[in-house]
Amino acid sequence: MRIGIAIEETWDFLHEIDQDLGYHHQKSIFKTKQYDPPFLKERVNRWRFEHDLRTFMRSNDVVFFEWASRLLAAATHLPKTCGIVTRLHRYEMYKWTHLINWDAVDKIILVSQSKKEEFLTRHPEQASKIIVINEAVDPNKFHPQTKTFNGDIGTLCHLTPRKRVYELILTFYDLLKQRDDLHLHIGGGEHVAYGDYYYSLHDVVKRLNIQDKVTFYDNVKDTHNWYHKVDIFISNAYSEGLQVAPIEAMASGCYCLAHWWGGADELLPEPYLYYTESQLQEKILHYCDLSSADKQAQKEYMRSIVCEKFDIHQAKVQIRKIIEAVGRNNTASKHQVLAPVRQISQ
Repeated sequence: MRIGIAIEETWDFLHEIDQDLGYHHQKSIFKTKQYDPPFLKERVNRWRFEHDLRTFMRSNDVVFFEWASRLLAAATHLPKTCGIVTRLHRYEMYKWTHLINWDAVDKIILVSQSKKEEFLTRHPEQASKIIVINEAVDPNKFHPQTKTFNGDIGTLCHLTPRKRVYELILTFYDLLKQRDDLHLHIGGGEHVAYGDYYYSLHDVVKRLNIQDKVTFYDNVKDTHNWYHKVDIFISNAYSEGLQVAPIEAMASGCYCLAHWWGGADELLPEPYLYYTESQLQEKILHYCDLSSADKQAQKEYMRSIVCEKFDIHQAKVQIRKIIEAVGRNNTASKHQVLAPVRQISQ
């Protein structure tokens, strides 16, 4: 089967899926060229983009759009020549869904039940096309390491206001008044659109005079080893699809707590979720006071959640089977259209 992959955003969640599709089928990646003519540059490049996308769609039985964003919006307003499958993570819900012709899409993969419910409030007529497959990681890549508990609290994310790292720093400052042997690790470099937020995070740490208690890391590439610095991982955002970082942290042997953003209860059971800062502090202190044996049991439980619900080796097969089914249906439809023509030619 000829399968195309169209993606402009990060590949972080696609690598294993891409490899699996390439192992079983003929696979191609959408690319378009940019030109710099002396006149009408924007018009020429727009024409070239649409031409390349149209050609790409015609050359494949099915195309998988990893993000339901610009490429999908453009493709769904072209004549339909192949099957279309997309995966919607989170941000596309608020920026792109109203620009997509969803009638041209065959299957829509959403990363959580919460996002499915939200999508259906906007596009209830598309209910039959939706399949929920959770975000997932490779448990063999992220595995626990023996570590003595040192009170290391961590968060790893894009440093943007949505992640509420500023609020986490303030909560941590109050927590130090009750237990001063804790340390906060913040992973994630400066985001181009939120330079003021990045500066403010560093500034508030200095003004609170807790520089010796907070360590900042730039964009973390070796995430596997970074998680081994952390005892307790915090997901403090107010909106997520199904955040991958805490899943990786849980697989790596971290105890995990999450603010109760919509869908967080699909990531963690209720006892590990919180709304208020005081609830977060209470849960952190409770874990700190557990015996070593109880801490170990909690970490093993966290990892078991990942292995049961968020294993990429299961998710990649589910996604491939969806793409294959759409590709077969598209091929069958083409044959039905061509059949009368072959009969006449005979």
